[in-house]
Amino acid sequence: MDGSEIISAVKKVFPEFNPLSAALDYPDELRIKIQPQDFKAVCLELHKILSSPVMTLFAVDERKRKNVFTVIAVFLNLKQGQWVSVEMDLAPENPDFDSLSRSIHSASLFEREVWEMFGITPKGNPDLRSLNLHDEVWPQGNFPLRKDFKAAAGNLSEYKFNRVEGSGIFEVPVGPVHAGIIGPGHFRFSCAGEPIVNLELRLGFTHRGVEKLFEGKTCAEALTLAECISGDSVFAYSSAFALAAEKISGVCVPEKAAYLRGIFIELERLYNHAGDIGGIALDVGFSFPSAYASLIREAVLQLNELLTNSRYLKKINAIGGVNADIDAAKQILLSRSLAKIKKDFRELTQMLKFSVSFMDRVDTTGTLIRKTAQDLGVVGFTARASGIPMDLRKHFSGVYRQAKFKMATEEGGDVLARLNLRFTEFAESLRLIEEFLSRLSRGGEILTPPQPKEAAALGYAEGARGPVLCWLKTDAQGRIERCKITDPSSHNWQALGYAVLGNIIPDFPLCNKSFNLSYPGNDL
Repeated sequence: MDGSEIISAVKKVFPEFNPLSAALDYPDELRIKIQPQDFKAVCLELHKILSSPVMTLFAVDERKRKNVFTVIAVFLNLKQGQWVSVEMDLAPENPDFDSLSRSIHSASLFEREVWEMFGITPKGNPDLRSLNLHDEVWPQGNFPLRKDFKAAAGNLSEYKFNRVEGSGIFEVPVGPVHAGIIGPGHFRFSCAGEPIVNLELRLGFTHRGVEKLFEGKTCAEALTLAECISGDSVFAYSSAFALAAEKISGVCVPEKAAYLRGIFIELERLYNHAGDIGGIALDVGFSFPSAYASLIREAVLQLNELLTNSRYLKKINAIGGVNADIDAAKQILLSRSLAKIKKDFRELTQMLKFSVSFMDRVDTTGTLIRKTAQDLGVVGFTARASGIPMDLRKHFSGVYRQAKFKMATEEGGDVLARLNLRFTEFAESLRLIEEFLSRLSRGGEILTPPQPKEAAALGYAEGARGPVLCWLKTDAQGRIERCKITDPSSHNWQALGYAVLGNIIPDFPLCNKSFNLSYPGNDL
């Protein structure tokens, strides 16, 4: 379904619908400008015909230029390989809009964020509790993403958790401070005996104001900031940001640079999946394969450093290409290292799959059924493990099509399904790197310098956890006016609360690790 067909489909349901504008600004982006009164109806229809969650929803303060706030909701047209954004302008005095959250659950947290950061009210949203600006420390009435924001004193209050009432129900609060070096999050379990009947999560303890930090920076300056958002997804974030900036400037990334990006982001996927598999083994007390997985992860990180002088692939991406080439000697090193990693990973897989006690712990534990995953708007490998075939590598990237990328899915939706998916994706990443490596011998440039322009665009990359999105708007000097970041974990944290229902608290760490959600990716 292309852009004109989408407009026609909406008009069939709402004959009076007449968009203010509809433009294909880029081959992969359809922008539909509408009146505020049409916003909810159009979004509901797009959600239905595209079978897409709200991939991101955010606001832009345009009062200085146009005396409006702009609210944008983005959907994904998988069949066409296209992003569809719905935009509306709101008057600056007491801005509000009709909430989508009662019909599209994936819009709920985004609407709360718009209220929290801009003071724009989603009318009808049943839950407008704070997300990141905690009531205990952040006075009410402060909206930090407004351009004229100045912190002011005000009333403080306490966060109100949802309570499960009834005989025999007891609560177990965990966090936000945890053992080890994981990020802070508060988990409040309600249990009836041993089984969990409700889990409420509260995050935002490390909110850093990242999106505010982007404002006023050039794209080159901001690329370094993008790399620091989530330390284990450096290349995914830099790729998403770079793509947005490249679309704005109109620069064409050289073919060789596209293959190099493919190699680096798959190396990032390798060490993340290896670490996750080891973490799952550790959480059931299976220490030897956990240590073995750590060795594989370390081997990939050392390989990254030998190839690029950076274990976590920082300063490798650039606007218009990459800064690091892989010459003939490094190609030999990469090929030999992959052969060793492949052998070690095969042994790790056998250790886990042939352990009856381990398989008993992960099978049917933490099940997230497909219907629940769809309703919540789950993305990334978590969605694919519940049978939802969504992977940006399959639907957007030319180099992946050339490499005949094979998307992995599982149907079980449990810890075992998420583990098996990682096994499959690890093997496919090894194959893809070898395929991309074979195409580097063609030579060519690896960087095309960009030119600053005034425009807006959406960048994206399929990271280890799922789609990383970066919506970018620049002025005529190329300085950033607004940057909206969406991490896959912002979609998936709520799903963890459903996956653990009926399980026991001792299995929560196992469920949690199988999701491997990002605290910094959420606490922007």
